[in-house]
Amino acid sequence: MADPRGGPGAEESAVNEDRETIQGVQGAEAEAAALKPWEIVLPEEGATEDLGAFLAGMLVPGDLVALSGGLGGGKTVLARAMIRELTGDYDLEVPSPTFTLIQPYEAKPRGDQPGAAIIHADLYRLRGPDELVELGFDEITEAAITLVEWPERMEPRATPILTVELSLRPEFGEGARFVRIDGLNSMRARLERARAIRALLGRSGWDEAERQFMQGDASARAYERLVKPDGSSAVLMIAPARADGPPVRGGKPYSAIVKLAENVDAFVAMDRGLRALGFSAPKIYAEDREQGLLIIEDLGREPVVENGAPRPERYSEAVRLLARLHATELPPVLPVADGIDHHLPPYDLEALLFEAELMPEWYTAHKGSSLDETGRREFLALWTDALNDLLAEPPTWTLRDYHSPNLIWLPDRDGLERVGVIDFQDAVLGHPAYDLASLLQDARVDASADFELRLLGLYIRERRARDQNFDMQAFARAYAVLAAQRATKILGIFARLNKRDGKPGYLAHLPRIESYLARNLAHPALESLRAWHARHLPDLVG
Repeated sequence: MADPRGGPGAEESAVNEDRETIQGVQGAEAEAAALKPWEIVLPEEGATEDLGAFLAGMLVPGDLVALSGGLGGGKTVLARAMIRELTGDYDLEVPSPTFTLIQPYEAKPRGDQPGAAIIHADLYRLRGPDELVELGFDEITEAAITLVEWPERMEPRATPILTVELSLRPEFGEGARFVRIDGLNSMRARLERARAIRALLGRSGWDEAERQFMQGDASARAYERLVKPDGSSAVLMIAPARADGPPVRGGKPYSAIVKLAENVDAFVAMDRGLRALGFSAPKIYAEDREQGLLIIEDLGREPVVENGAPRPERYSEAVRLLARLHATELPPVLPVADGIDHHLPPYDLEALLFEAELMPEWYTAHKGSSLDETGRREFLALWTDALNDLLAEPPTWTLRDYHSPNLIWLPDRDGLERVGVIDFQDAVLGHPAYDLASLLQDARVDASADFELRLLGLYIRERRARDQNFDMQAFARAYAVLAAQRATKILGIFARLNKRDGKPGYLAHLPRIESYLARNLAHPALESLRAWHARHLPDLVG
């Protein structure tokens, strides 16, 4: 559920923001200058088509592909391959738009994203840039993937541009072409990542696999399912290093405050740590950690829910997995590679409070309420009191997003190995109750209070079977507090996704999360916070 806060904190000066921005731009320019264009010899037309299909996979709406080179150089062949890949129609007729100037198509949907417009333009007959204005070119291409032949006849643009220069090279064989590929504006980093993906797929034996887009998550990570001709599959995880956002408090960005993973090393370390304990985290088949690329085991698609409700047997095993994990003495440092370790950060008071603050910042406005500074200070003071006692207890690995979207049922395995676990790169050292609350109060799953109580009881029994000194009352209190903190955070995040990011679909989950919070606030340990909500957000306490 980690999702960066928008905008710098009020205590950060504009001078510091400007200095960081200038330094970041200078660093990015220096890095880009050190990179060279990608140069490839394509021995025959089929290789040109393969390259086009590959390049299509890195394009998103708003991108422009500038195809240059002399007549017969292969621009139309490459454009045709890209358009066929983008549309998913591999028999599609793609004539050169020499006489029409512009030819539109529609890309196939990617995950839950609708298909974008594709514009194929040939500017050879263009009399001047004014003619593009008359055609409404900027408006047509603003949200489209645009392929332009003879791009030198248009004015410079600030959009991400993939430049592809092709030429015939008979010295390499009849029909051979030489291609030079580069990226302008923000395209350079994507091009380098695409090159790294191509290299990783090649050296790991997955270069002939079909790449099927999978749903990405709330971060910059993306996933593709790789399917070989023999039907075997794996998952390509694309997780570039996290760029620091603007400072929001004490000179630190949001990701540093709430302890989000900076790069793929955290996933690698946690994955191997979980597998060493006998849990079903995905095997890592190949890696390019510098580029944030992993090819990992495909655990399948079998969920632990059905029709939006928990499947009791599967949830029970997921609870038992947590009980076993939490009863194990776990190291705070895990190896990544020779000489490289990953230190799990503490899920400390700063992180927990900062997340809770998302509610007064976004949710109260969504409910049409206003909160003065006194109310905000009281809110933070009450949460500080509620959380402080928990932070003194021995921590464990807190996977943080241990809920239905990240659990996969593996019926062919035995015992706890039937629970496949993914998405744990943001793991921290925290209280064991947090992950149990993530599972039993899932923002997207309808689970009754009776069901939650039964599985909470199962967890406690499993823990006591391993440790007779396990304090059931203290754990129940911690569960209520951390479940309330998590519900508070999610209410703020989902309200922000609606208001700031234009994603109203998340509002459908608010009633469920509100009911969870009301349930948690009924615990005696949260009596003062319940009173605060009764004064400021009375709908949340019934």
